[in-house]
Amino acid sequence: MGAAEPWILAVDLGTGGLKTGAVSLRGEVLAEAASALHTTYTPDGGAVQDTAQWWDGISSATRSIVAGGAVAARDLIGVGITGQWGSTVPVDAQGQAAAECRLWADTRGGRFAAKAVGGPVSLFGYSPGNILRWVQLTGGAPSPNGADPLGHELYMGRCEPELFARTKLLLEPLDYLGLCFTGRAAATPASMTLSWLTDNRPGRQPVYVPELIRRSGRDPGRLPRLLPTGSVLGKVTKAASDELGIPEVPVVAGAPDLHTAFVGSGAVAPYQAHLTISTTAWIACEVPFKRTDVIHQMASVPGLRPGGYLVANNHETAGLCLKWLRDALGAADYAELCGEAATSPAGSGGVIFTPWLNGERSPVDDRTLRGAFLNLSLTTGRAHLVRSVLEGVALNARWLLDAVEGFVKRPFASLRILGGGAQSDLWCQIHADVLNRRIERVADPMYTGLRGAGLFAAACLGRLSLEDVPGLVRVTDVFEPGAEERAIYEPVYAEFKRFQAQLHGSYARLNARTLAR
Repeated sequence: MGAAEPWILAVDLGTGGLKTGAVSLRGEVLAEAASALHTTYTPDGGAVQDTAQWWDGISSATRSIVAGGAVAARDLIGVGITGQWGSTVPVDAQGQAAAECRLWADTRGGRFAAKAVGGPVSLFGYSPGNILRWVQLTGGAPSPNGADPLGHELYMGRCEPELFARTKLLLEPLDYLGLCFTGRAAATPASMTLSWLTDNRPGRQPVYVPELIRRSGRDPGRLPRLLPTGSVLGKVTKAASDELGIPEVPVVAGAPDLHTAFVGSGAVAPYQAHLTISTTAWIACEVPFKRTDVIHQMASVPGLRPGGYLVANNHETAGLCLKWLRDALGAADYAELCGEAATSPAGSGGVIFTPWLNGERSPVDDRTLRGAFLNLSLTTGRAHLVRSVLEGVALNARWLLDAVEGFVKRPFASLRILGGGAQSDLWCQIHADVLNRRIERVADPMYTGLRGAGLFAAACLGRLSLEDVPGLVRVTDVFEPGAEERAIYEPVYAEFKRFQAQLHGSYARLNARTLAR
């Protein structure tokens, strides 16, 4: 090991996997360890994870990183946390998880959420009074489909009363991990964004709005204390220090993956966009305004700088589609699948895949949508199917890009591409061709979340500023759209949108009974 170098322990809690890494103040991931996470999906719309696998993974990874010799424990200066949001961990009076985490994909509380936010007169599932106040104060609103903390709490209260009685606090996963590190339970406006209970107008204090708590029917006594985004939550407890093999350093309150992807992309100037292809997918950038697009389920939410907001949206399944295909086909790994896809021409022999395996959120909020392979024929081969999955995710991204550019009222010349999906040259090029935009891939795109969490924590600890970030993130590859491929994909994209418009009624009828449970 060379000269001593300060580093941040970064944790990225994804839906499909956990990453833990050592991030330098230069933005380099010096060492990392990853583990897969198991999600249990139930026929009634449930999606849960055992929180024990989170802390066990962090503990094992941290000890491995320190033992590996790339960094020294004595040089650790802080801890940064990022990952999935819109999920709920019920915590008991002893500060322990009382049950599994209800993930953002858990829709079991949909019928209760719909009643809470709706009314005799409904607009996109909301009573006019509810949607007006929520959008005015927060920029968004709880989902009437139940796929967020409101739905989770209402379901527990009505269908799991014994569990609910044992629950003292309802925490986002990031805030639960903060509790595990420091023994302190607290949240921030950033981590609580998808609860839509804070006043997000410019210059407002980080407090809950009692009116919105009443409108939602949530219990104020089970909400965690709020701290400003970027606050130091506390120091690593002695128990955690001994278990992890690290000193008792400061822990920065967790920030959602949207925020740390923004930092890790290096594209931190206003209107510089990034596209994340992870388990889910999104397109985001910083904007100087608070705005809401209810139709496309998109809003600008409080960002990391005073007066700055981040465009928030989400595709429910992106990289998860490729994982589903890998598991279904029994493929060895993703590289094998992408190698097969490369043998198929652009357009996949006319096959179109719709990547709505768990419904959709943006740019249309429809939980009944489902995936499909369309236009199969006797000449369709396995390579066509694999490539169509890659293209279907990109076509969905094009649909979202149109909505995002309309939202910010300007086109993007280029997008930084991040996440596990960005490791594939083929998938990056497909995105460039389908989106008709220059795609820039950052170094180690799989670990953008770790880099972002580390740099954000370093900034909160006063070791650097966000203005330093662009010089710390390298673009290693650029993918330009091809004219021939664009000519193929433009008519395919038009058909892709028509399929959603024509089939959503069938999906609603086929899936209504399951989603109503």
